[in-house]
Amino acid sequence: MERRLVVQGIENLLEISIFTILALFMLGGSITMIMSRQTIFSAFGFLVAMIALAGIFALLDARFLAVAQIMVSVGAIVVLSILTVLTINMREENLPYERHKYKWMFFSFILALPITLLIYKSATAMYESFKTMEAVTSKVVGKLLFSEWVLAFEIVSVLLLAAMVGAIVIARKEIPKHEIPKEERA
Repeated sequence: MERRLVVQGIENLLEISIFTILALFMLGGSITMIMSRQTIFSAFGFLVAMIALAGIFALLDARFLAVAQIMVSVGAIVVLSILTVLTINMREENLPYERHKYKWMFFSFILALPITLLIYKSATAMYESFKTMEAVTSKVVGKLLFSEWVLAFEIVSVLLLAAMVGAIVIARKEIPKHEIPKEERA
């Protein structure tokens, strides 16, 4: 009996340690994403935060969400964001000067803190009700996603595509006619 309690305590300590490491990676990636002046580093910060979030999903034994997080966020959104950043080639001298950036970040943090505490309290209160819920399999999620939620899913995908195309069109440079070789002119 005593040995089982010791093993259970070690497992809990290991789980808390892994969660803390993943949370620190997620926090570090998020801070890098917000604070970095180079957009490519912001995209890599987003990548680290999304991989840490997938790790937290895996730690919570939500394997489907972990795999979906890796495939969707890391595999699609981050790769497209990095590709867009590299295509646009934004330079630091073109960015606006933000005098009060840190003040706004602090103000946003203060505003988000009560909401975060409220979400934490509600999540801990709902823990007991989640224990009695039956398991959600990938088959159930797939059925819901492609039956009841298919319109919302497609609208979000078209919206993301339009945002990427719009960003590329806005950032594209026009080449003056005198720089285009004669054989390429129409």
